[in-house]
Amino acid sequence: MLTLENFEAASAIVKNVTKPTKLVYSEYLSQQTGGKIYLKPENMQHTGAYKLRGAYYKISTLTEEEKAKGIITASAGNHAQGVAYAAKEFGCKAIIVMPTVTPLIKVNRTKQYGAEVILHGDVYDDSFEKAKELANEHGYTFVHPFDDDDVITGQGTITMEIIQELPTVDYIFAPVGGGGLISGVATLAKMLNPKIKVIGVEPIEAASMSESLKAGEVVTLETANTIADGTAVKTVGENALKYTQENVDMMLTVEDDELIGAFLDMVENHKMIVENSGLLTVAALKQLDLQGKKVVAILSGGNMDVITMSSIVQHGLIQRDRIFSVSVLLPDKPGELVRVADTIAKAQGNVIKLEHNQFVSTNRNAAVELRITMESFGTEHKREILKALEDNGYKPKSISAKLY
Repeated sequence: MLTLENFEAASAIVKNVTKPTKLVYSEYLSQQTGGKIYLKPENMQHTGAYKLRGAYYKISTLTEEEKAKGIITASAGNHAQGVAYAAKEFGCKAIIVMPTVTPLIKVNRTKQYGAEVILHGDVYDDSFEKAKELANEHGYTFVHPFDDDDVITGQGTITMEIIQELPTVDYIFAPVGGGGLISGVATLAKMLNPKIKVIGVEPIEAASMSESLKAGEVVTLETANTIADGTAVKTVGENALKYTQENVDMMLTVEDDELIGAFLDMVENHKMIVENSGLLTVAALKQLDLQGKKVVAILSGGNMDVITMSSIVQHGLIQRDRIFSVSVLLPDKPGELVRVADTIAKAQGNVIKLEHNQFVSTNRNAAVELRITMESFGTEHKREILKALEDNGYKPKSISAKLY
């Protein structure tokens, strides 16, 4: 069972390795929602995620014999780093099984903390089965990433910090993968103040907790295909489901496209890198009426590799019409290119890429194609640029934008 006594003990113990992630008031998100929105930046932890809490507290409860056997776990990345870091602090050997698609930054950092990494399977669930197999074969001590009461207790220390800093909090939003974070956060929140509403948020393509709650039992999804790799879990924990049923007020789901916009918002307005799973809470804020409410959105992690980051930024700019491409046909004669460029410049558009195709027609005098990728301030500005081109006799046709 999860007890207040254990939550209090865990809160003291995890302070040995965690950074104090003070709440950050978000003026931008508060204006967007009408509530008072605070961010709990667990992306700023040593390992880049909250998972260090549960891993460290769990290992602190093991016997010397259990530690000496070596510790093994499965993880999509953040729990891996948490266990590796905690194991190093306790002087234990750590073996981590991770999906083959795990971002390179998570794999490398796990190794840097001294753990042995084994890549196996396409999703977390495949890695979990392999880790259990190796634990049985070699006698390692298995540390479950989310369905373990000690791990859950460690994760719940986030709530203790939130309430100490903001005693009058109305809502706490937490991402949901396997269910360990939401279990700890919600259970302690209800112990301390039953009036606090706890909202769990999942990617819509990996909504294993939502489906399990509907069924009244653990449901295994066929796939968990989402850019929120840290929450791409097909099967939630048995204990996690029970605690969620008892203490979570509502589950919400978020489309992958919404996470792209949330990433841009976080970078531009808060200068913070937050991974897609950590952005679930931010993306979900608009789904509820939060007018006048004090809300904490937990940013669960920030471990995103630069390749993924680059792709998210590009897609986000295109999604918001801040980068767009058009095709125009013009006669192949001197001065036409300058006319187009001048039209765009007067409308304050910024050309970032040009492709001039003289072979779009056999009659080059009749038409050549100019593909223009440009930057704007947003949708309304994009419309102004297109109208300027039309007013100057061009017929711009929207095409897929690509920066590279």
